[in-house]
Amino acid sequence: MNSVDLAFTPAIEQAQLIRNKAISPLELTQLYLDRIERLNPKLGTYFTVIAEQAIADAKAKTEQIAQCDDPTKLPPFFGVPISIKDLNSVNGVRCTYGSYALKDNVATYDDSTVTRCKYAGFTILGKTATSEMGSWPYSEPPGFPAARNPWNPDYTPGGSSGGAAASVAAGLSPIAQGSDGGGSIRGPASCCGVVGIKPARGRVSYAPIGDVLNGIATIGPIGRTVADAAALLDVISGYVTGDPYWLPDPDPSFVQTALMGAKQGVGRSLRIAYGTRVEPLGEAHPDCVDAVIRVAKILESLGHTVEQHCPQYPDLLEPFQVVWRTGLSACGLPPEAFSPKNRWLLEHADTSGIYQQAVWKIQGLGRRVVAFFDHYDVLVMPIFMHPTIRVGEWEEMTPEEHMEKVISWIAPCPIVNTTGQPAIAIPAGFDSRGLPIGVQLIGKPADEATLIALAAHIEATHPWAQNRPAIAVEE
Repeated sequence: MNSVDLAFTPAIEQAQLIRNKAISPLELTQLYLDRIERLNPKLGTYFTVIAEQAIADAKAKTEQIAQCDDPTKLPPFFGVPISIKDLNSVNGVRCTYGSYALKDNVATYDDSTVTRCKYAGFTILGKTATSEMGSWPYSEPPGFPAARNPWNPDYTPGGSSGGAAASVAAGLSPIAQGSDGGGSIRGPASCCGVVGIKPARGRVSYAPIGDVLNGIATIGPIGRTVADAAALLDVISGYVTGDPYWLPDPDPSFVQTALMGAKQGVGRSLRIAYGTRVEPLGEAHPDCVDAVIRVAKILESLGHTVEQHCPQYPDLLEPFQVVWRTGLSACGLPPEAFSPKNRWLLEHADTSGIYQQAVWKIQGLGRRVVAFFDHYDVLVMPIFMHPTIRVGEWEEMTPEEHMEKVISWIAPCPIVNTTGQPAIAIPAGFDSRGLPIGVQLIGKPADEATLIALAAHIEATHPWAQNRPAIAVEE
């Protein structure tokens, strides 16, 4: 296997190659570090690369497996590299949150997600690019190189998990950790042609810090295949003492569900709805509509009942913005630490009373959204209202104009952040410019399993992992 093929080998298969001693953790880690050194200056995927720590970790694991009589007893991803989004703390590693004011901040603890990744045997390569404080659906914070789409570096890989998705799409990590507070996993997955799971509320802990944005945000996985994303979701899921929300562990595991789904589907005929309109904005861009229709036809061919029907709750957008705006004021930085657009958000943060009213409104409207799923198992929607934008495309806009553009782009995503439902982003081909485009499958509360099995079945019949950006396959 050549180095490019190895870099694009699914993480699950890489773990098996290591257990079989066909490749060492050190060789695999060095492969990705070499690719990062060559491509990261062009793509801005990583804010921080911890090559020295990664090599030391990989050397120790290489020595450990050489002396191991039964590699099957090793952790599931022993020696497999991973990237961590720079909104999450890794002990002893710089954590900027996309803020230049925090460019020298070094974390003094591991987030629980990072702890679980280490326990699963992953080797951390570095911290991936995000927007300033994770606020925006692109990853171009002032003071940092803009993250770029490996399919065409003139375009954004999305945000705020833009670096995470680009790292996977470009073969700069086999798998990545991201987070989603309004489409921040699903959007980058769509822009970069990879798989992203926005888990159900309570699936993944935010320990040791508290709940984020009243349960709107969650941590989740990004991978090239459904099985990889499902396996990482297994790794990072689980209750930590004191969590405000929690769910029981899945049985079977999410990765087992993915593997079974690829072979035999969901096991029953689902009732699936699809829609391409989001009121009050109207119909999505034709490329986004075409992607939804393509997936709807695939689902029908797989034996499911598919109907055009989509809940419309335009009243959700305003209270969502209220909660979103308030998040910056809670981070503790002074206004002068922020870029002008985030400073505008900070200045427009609402009072505690208005915030609480927005929370109540979200919860009430959310009940109506979830009631839609009394009649349907899955809803298929666009991820964005139009295809990805160019790097810097909105830079010169006023904050008011910029905010309007953001909301009108990400509008299909916040609905499940407010309700806490799970969603999975899957590739659905390419847009009219040759850039990847995805769709999201939205499921019933706490029902990631159905989405994972369904997505794995789509992937098995219409595979996408063979698609690689030209910049990523040049030796």
